[in-house]
Amino acid sequence: MHISMTHPTTHAVKQTKIGFSWTTLFFGFFPALFRGDWTWALIIALLQIATGTFTWGISIGVISIIFAFIYNGMYVRGLINKGFAPSDQASADALRAKGFLH
Repeated sequence: MHISMTHPTTHAVKQTKIGFSWTTLFFGFFPALFRGDWTWALIIALLQIATGTFTWGISIGVISIIFAFIYNGMYVRGLINKGFAPSDQASADALRAKGFLH
């Protein structure tokens, strides 16, 4: 499900998906990089490089699978921590249903 979040001060709008990240599964750290989420892009890339070196690249797929399940949630939590709030009621309801908001 897609949600929309707005920052109250800057009025910046971020649209993202909650749930499984197919883009992270297929493209590794690039979705985080394109979203401007530099910290997680670097962490994912370093994990893939560090573990892939010792496993002839097999662990790159494993890291991608793990982060495909958790990355969108981490990104949404990061947006909430930066002050972003749901832009509409449907987004607020989806975030409540997934446990991001109380």
